[in-house]
Amino acid sequence: MALRYILACLGLAAASVAAAQTAVPAIRPGSPLAEREANYWPAWVAPVDQAGKANEWQAVGPLFFKKLLPEGRTAAGFRPFYLKKWNPAEGETETSFLYPLFVYRRYPATYRWSVFSLINRMGPRDGGAAGPGDTSDQGLDIWPVYFSRNTGAPDTTYRAIFPVVGTVKNRFYVDRADWVLFPLYLHTQNKGATVVSVPWPFLRFISGNGHSGFALWPLFGWRQKPGVYHKEFYLWPLIYRSADHLDEPVPTEGHGFLPFYSHDSSPGVMSENYLWPFFGHTDRTEPYRYHETRYFWPFLVQGRGDDHYRNRWGPFYTHSVIKGDDKTWYLWPLVRREAWTDNGLKQVRTQFFFFIYWSLKQSSATNPALESAQKTHLWPLYSYWNNGAGHRQFQLFSPIDVFLPENENAHLLWSPLFAIYRHDQTAPGSNRGSILFRLITWRREPGQHEFHFGPLYSSESTPAGSRVKIAGGLLGFRRTGPAGWRAFWFDFSANPDKSTSRPPADSPPP
Repeated sequence: MALRYILACLGLAAASVAAAQTAVPAIRPGSPLAEREANYWPAWVAPVDQAGKANEWQAVGPLFFKKLLPEGRTAAGFRPFYLKKWNPAEGETETSFLYPLFVYRRYPATYRWSVFSLINRMGPRDGGAAGPGDTSDQGLDIWPVYFSRNTGAPDTTYRAIFPVVGTVKNRFYVDRADWVLFPLYLHTQNKGATVVSVPWPFLRFISGNGHSGFALWPLFGWRQKPGVYHKEFYLWPLIYRSADHLDEPVPTEGHGFLPFYSHDSSPGVMSENYLWPFFGHTDRTEPYRYHETRYFWPFLVQGRGDDHYRNRWGPFYTHSVIKGDDKTWYLWPLVRREAWTDNGLKQVRTQFFFFIYWSLKQSSATNPALESAQKTHLWPLYSYWNNGAGHRQFQLFSPIDVFLPENENAHLLWSPLFAIYRHDQTAPGSNRGSILFRLITWRREPGQHEFHFGPLYSSESTPAGSRVKIAGGLLGFRRTGPAGWRAFWFDFSANPDKSTSRPPADSPPP
């Protein structure tokens, strides 16, 4: 019996999903008793706005869904397996399978897809019309074994199979890298300098554009460009000496015999260490003044200067102020508090063990009377969001949002799967909530409220009257005036209008 019920619900949900792209009869928004939500849980639930339009729906609990996003975009999918987002105005589409496992992005003239950011493919679409930022580049990366790019220009086109043979250009922090049976042979070019390693990193030869050098790592090595720099080492990393920017009035210099002593200097800065890295000091005179003393680094550090302050008694207490960024640790890494001002907003972030408790509070730096905005996570129990202008949200349970606070795909695919309870206040006196993936929902607005327990029971009250429905309208009672309640049968409201309007730009995370 239970199996037949589940199959029936899945069938009804599939029909609802298929019908989502077609025209659906609209409710009568002019009617004083027009229902604000169509709730056929678990098959299909669609809250609607004042105009009788559904800006979102979900089916089979939280699994199938469709909703509007900011900037004229739309999202639909099957959680957590499939997600599609599209923007008709820009001609862009993004499709994900088991995000972040596979992501495919299509632009007017190009496409990109990625498998867990390890296999990446890009190229032009057949017949695609060029748009802003579109190029005709083609590329395929299969980390870490295959890299290729074809731009149509020999100086930027390459192909490589690692570690067998290949060439890459403008990647891995060099202008060009060639290898054969790496690490047996590696050839790199960067800023005019050529480095040949046979094998890497033990034997290196440096030449080209005035550069010269040789290294038998880790025994000794040197490289230089006369009048520009000179660097050498012995028994790396124990003994070193370097001089850089020799063509400038004040060069950058450093030498050390680790762990006993090291000295480094650059314009306006001098740093010395004894029994590196435990004891030392740093003196800075430009572009700001600062003096720091280190005792048993990183545990005891004292620093004072212009817009700079540091007082560390690790791991028990650390307090630093750097250019207005006020940061305090208690019993590192348990409790962290950071306060700063950015674009006229005073921001305070508080954390307990990085993510167990995470809270960010924003307030006006010029008008303290304004209400503060806040976002709080108590992992994995709940997330709370308040934009400071009357819009608030609360979700019980929330194990994802604290780790990916700005990731829209994670909010759409993963977060709703744990939303046992949600509360959304769009303005003071206007709120809605849900329990068990919208099995139980309610909405309160000035002069109106409604309640739904799936398709079994619903009630609505407005200034024009009240209505109670049982079994989706099989039986119910209605009151529209002083005449009292009247029974009705077989009054099934039509589904809401599926046409949607763009949500406000300041809408909260999905």
